[in-house]
Amino acid sequence: MSAATIPQPRGLPGFGARALRNPSFLVGATLSALLLLAAVVSLFWSPYPPAEIDIPSKLQPPSAAHWLGTDSLGRDIASQLLVGAQNAIVVGLVAVSIGVVIGVALGCLAAARRGWVDELVMRAADFTFAFPALLSAIMLGAIYGPGLFTGILAIGIFNIPVFARISRGASQAVWAREYVLASRAAGFGPWRITVNHVLPNIASVLIVQATISFATAILAEAALSYLGLGTQPPQPSWGRMLNEAQTLLFQAPMLAVYPGVAIALSVLGLNLMGDGLRDLLDPKLARKR
Repeated sequence: MSAATIPQPRGLPGFGARALRNPSFLVGATLSALLLLAAVVSLFWSPYPPAEIDIPSKLQPPSAAHWLGTDSLGRDIASQLLVGAQNAIVVGLVAVSIGVVIGVALGCLAAARRGWVDELVMRAADFTFAFPALLSAIMLGAIYGPGLFTGILAIGIFNIPVFARISRGASQAVWAREYVLASRAAGFGPWRITVNHVLPNIASVLIVQATISFATAILAEAALSYLGLGTQPPQPSWGRMLNEAQTLLFQAPMLAVYPGVAIALSVLGLNLMGDGLRDLLDPKLARKR
């Protein structure tokens, strides 16, 4: 039998091939890419300055001049939606980064040290869970005043115990593996084991959670802006656009539909992408596919 006819062993399909066969990941990645594209485009171009007021042109229907119409102050809605995507991206990135950096460090510390350190970290996480992002934003707003910084900080603080719990649970499973026990027997310290073995093995879990937390951060920022605790005028925000549209629901209902759809599609896309990544990064599910 020639070498060309010898059957070759079949391994797991590549990540790209599996991703193309995963509809959840494809739809989520497409919607997330559109969100990122809107934010990037708005950095360089928008149909009109988003804060430009033109009272004579208020409440205009969609037209060639204003693709999605104008609001009660004559501001271009398409421009506000594009620039509002920047806030969604910034809040998501910074708030999730705060949760990942601090939360993962605390979770890995708890798993490596155990004992009273583990108990202290987990009780602190339980205490932080008692202060959701909205309550934290109210308290921080009373100290620093409402604004984008207040919203980011409140959402970031809420993400810390989420990542601490997840990283602790995943790290404890890795610490029980044979190769970690062998590393300990060889004299490696807990921090070297954490960097060399624990973090690489829990990275997939953290990536999936970061994607889902990103969606939650966008939703939380919109809620805080709707209540006046997040992004302040004249900076556009999808949540504040909803707030301003609520008094005109019967006169101009599309003013609420546009930012609502933008929020819904962004959150849906990130959640679908997170679900798809969970399937793609799970070795057991990868073998089934």
